[in-house]
Amino acid sequence: MRPFQYTKAETAQAALQAQATQTSYLGGGTNLVDLMKEDVARPERLIDVSSLQYDQVNSNENGGLSLGAMMSNAETANHVDIRKKYPLLSMAMLSAATPQIRNMATNGGNLLQRTRCPYFFETSMPCNKREPGSGCGARNGMNALHAIFGYSDSCIATHPSDMCVALAAIGAQVEVIGENGKSRKIDFSDFHRLPGDQPEKDTVLEAGELITAIHLDAPVFADNYYYLKIRERSSYAFALISVAAGLQLSGGTITKAGLAMGGVAHKPWKLREAEKFLKGKAPKLEHFEQAAEIEMTEAKPFKDNEYKVEMGKKAIVRALTQAYERTA
Repeated sequence: MRPFQYTKAETAQAALQAQATQTSYLGGGTNLVDLMKEDVARPERLIDVSSLQYDQVNSNENGGLSLGAMMSNAETANHVDIRKKYPLLSMAMLSAATPQIRNMATNGGNLLQRTRCPYFFETSMPCNKREPGSGCGARNGMNALHAIFGYSDSCIATHPSDMCVALAAIGAQVEVIGENGKSRKIDFSDFHRLPGDQPEKDTVLEAGELITAIHLDAPVFADNYYYLKIRERSSYAFALISVAAGLQLSGGTITKAGLAMGGVAHKPWKLREAEKFLKGKAPKLEHFEQAAEIEMTEAKPFKDNEYKVEMGKKAIVRALTQAYERTA
């Protein structure tokens, strides 16, 4: 463990003023502390923001709910209004990690999780995300767990969050506050970046910005939803592939679909073409299969992760079927 300074911020302004080069915000620490132990992250100063008063669920102007960034994942997933109005989000969050980790991990920290690519964690191996310009060991190495969409020559890592896949499916905004004290809202689909030639940048956050809230769109998938997580073991494992599916039904027709995948790209992968295709269609197996085919056509797997293409098709169909059958 490298030496570092520690500051506990009592206000957001104090946290912002304490920001400097090689400084990191500390919430629950469930990811950052691991990275520090592995010598992947090397902050010279930690600013503890876990006590800031962004720890409530409130109604917002969009007819939805706003989640405080410092609430724990467990508090959020089990909140009565989240379980009632956004059960897809609750289901996804409760599939993540272990109860002990969910009790510590914060909502804001969940959005900022770093990839679990083994080349990122192994400091003896090349990784452009960890050391820009060093190369990507996974491209010609062991890449069974890696991306099939949206990757670049610089990076083929995947985003690890379950919560973020659900947020991509239901629609959300991320509110942040900057060093100037001004806040801004970022559409969730724009918050995480594809790697391009700067894979070290996971999000569009500017230096020093602090996440304060996640604003959810008005609920439309409270009745027909499902979060499917396929993994190598049943607990404490990240998704090989996950699918968040929400359906709004009226008169035997799909009036709106919300779909996103995890484990396939550098960010939660929004299934926009499948959503468009399903709108106005009957919730039938053949339509679910067509939607899956449409989305997976653009997949470009590597030698070790070709299985993700067929698995992805079946996962989309299964998630949609399970979502529909909740009220069928």
